Parts: sequence; structure tokens; C-alpha cells
Amino acid sequence: MRFLMYRFDDESVPIPQLTPEQMEEMNKVTEEANKAGVIVFNGGIAPTAMGAKVTRTDGKFTVTDGPFTEAKELVGGWGLLEVRDKEEAIEWAKRLQNAAGDGELRIRQVW
Repeated sequence: MRFLMYRFDDESVPIPQLTPEQMEEMNKVTEEANKAGVIVFNGGIAPTAMGAKVTRTDGKFTVTDGPFTEAKELVGGWGLLEVRDKEEAIEWAKRLQNAAGDGELRIRQVW
């Protein structure tokens, strides 16, 4: 089963950089997940100021450049996991978030 895992951040607050110890732990967990075939792909996402929103209403498109002030949360990073089930996805999410420190990861099955 595949799950999309994504991290929420508040774009109005600078994202704290990981300490060297956290980076070491994150690299360890990520390497283990890669060797286990769990991480299919992962990455970070640029700030909304660098993005655009494409909306279609009544057949007409509107393109709005970022930043998006109405957005309360920012998806800061993501990973696509290949695991047996939701419980395994939760366990990997816990391990990865534990390495990074406080924060929120959400997981959703990909169909």
C-alpha cells in the first residue's frame, strides 16, 4: 500500500533548522527507510510566495500568484511511502517525526 506523508508548518513562522544531532538521526532513519524500500520518494516544498493557484470556475481559469494569505497551514515537506498497511505507515511517520522533533505529520493512503 502507498501512503502520502506530509508535514504541516506555519508559513508566518520561520521553520527551525534541525540541529546537527537531529540531522544525524533523520539521516539514519531515512537511510533505514530507503534500505527497507519504504520511501518511494520524498522532498520539501517551496514557500507559497513561489507558487501559484489555478482555479477553474464556470469554464474560466484564474491564476493567482502566491503567497496565499488565506492559507493557515503550509505543507512543508512530503514523502511517498510503500508499506504493508496504515499501521506501518504510522510507525514510520512516528520515527521520522521523532528524529525531526516537535511537529505534525499526516498520512493518507494513495489510491
